[in-house]
Formats: sequence, structure tokens, C-alpha cells
Amino acid sequence: MFYDSTMLILIPALLLAFLAQAGMKNAYNKYSKVRTQAGIPASQAAQKILYDNGNNEVSVARGQGTLTDHYDPRTQVLSLSEGVYNSASIAAIGIAAHEAGHAMQKKEGYAPLAIRSVVVPAVNFGSMLSVPIFILGLIMSWQPLVAAGIVLFSLTVAFALITLPVEFNASRRAIAMLNGSGLITQEEEKGVRKVLNAAAMTYVASAIGALLQLVRLILLSRGSSSRRD
Repeated sequence: MFYDSTMLILIPALLLAFLAQAGMKNAYNKYSKVRTQAGIPASQAAQKILYDNGNNEVSVARGQGTLTDHYDPRTQVLSLSEGVYNSASIAAIGIAAHEAGHAMQKKEGYAPLAIRSVVVPAVNFGSMLSVPIFILGLIMSWQPLVAAGIVLFSLTVAFALITLPVEFNASRRAIAMLNGSGLITQEEEKGVRKVLNAAAMTYVASAIGALLQLVRLILLSRGSSSRRD
């Protein structure tokens, strides 16, 4: 991407992303060392709260890596990372419950999750080609190609914005399900909330970063148009 004065627009997003990642890391490191009174591994906890809420369609699997936990609505598999799967820590229980929250969103037909799932192929296409198309349009001084790059990148922005209610809702479901199944105490709930709130901030930072990048592309487009005129 071009390096010019418009790069300054991205500085707040970069700072926010750094702070969000640091906050997530600190919260995870702190509460991954605190075991819950129930002492149930996160994998079993996820299965229990899903069962307690009438969802028997999801399987819980061990994944690889660190903080790679995710739920795949296509395969109905809830994958927990190596440090979470067998852990009975507050952080692990919270993360597992959050992913279970996504599974409940799928079961109940939560609209934002359905929309996000539908737009994934278009977003993958747009994120891969948007910037190359935009730059090519600037080089060729062809505004339709520049506009196409902006439209494609807008898909990435839309995805980031749709993701916010999906993630916040999953965290609210996680707290409710953990309390409903009696897996956390009132004091442990505070720790779970801190871990999930820290994770949510990484999605907020990502959305702000995408929005500011879109603004930058628009400014570069206008600057290119002005030079031609």
C-alpha cells in the first residue's frame, strides 16, 4: 500500500489494536492460573452447558495452537485450543462458554450469525483482491477500478461490523449459561467477564481499523481524481 500522509489515519487503530491484544493477553494469563471451584475441564463444561440448553448437535474437539478456539457452524464442531481443552481455569471456562454461545446462536437462528456466515465467501474474495485492484486503478488512473477496490474492501468493513453483535451476544449467552449450569461462582463470574470483555475489545479494534482503512482508501481515491482534474 502507498505510504503517504494518509497513513496517519491508521495510527489510532494500530494503537488500539496493540492495547486490545495486550489487554487480552494479560486477562488470559491472569485467569488461566485461577482454577474454578467446580473444577470441570473446559471441554466438559462446554458440553454440559450445551446439553443443559437443549443443544445435543455440537461436538467438542481438541484443536491446536494458542487461543485458536472457535465454533464452526457448518460442521457443528466446537474446537478448543490446547491450553483450554483440559483446563478448569476461569479463562478456559469463559472461552469455552463463549464458543458454546455461538453454537446456541446457530441453533436458535440468531440473525447476525446467519448473515455473517452467508457473506464469508464474498468477504474472503474482497479482502484478497480489494487492495490490489485499488492500487491497479490508481496506477492506471482508471476510476471505475479504484471504485471497485473500495467496494470490495467495504465487504471487509461490513463483516467486521456484523461480527461485533455476534461476539457480544455470545459472551452474554456464555455468562448466562455458566450461571444457569452452576459452573461458576459470583466471584468467578467477574473473572470470566474480564476475559470475555478483553477478547471483545480485539474485535472492536479490528472494526475500527477496517473503517479507518476504508476512509484512507476513499481519501486516496479523491486525491487521485483531483490530480487528474
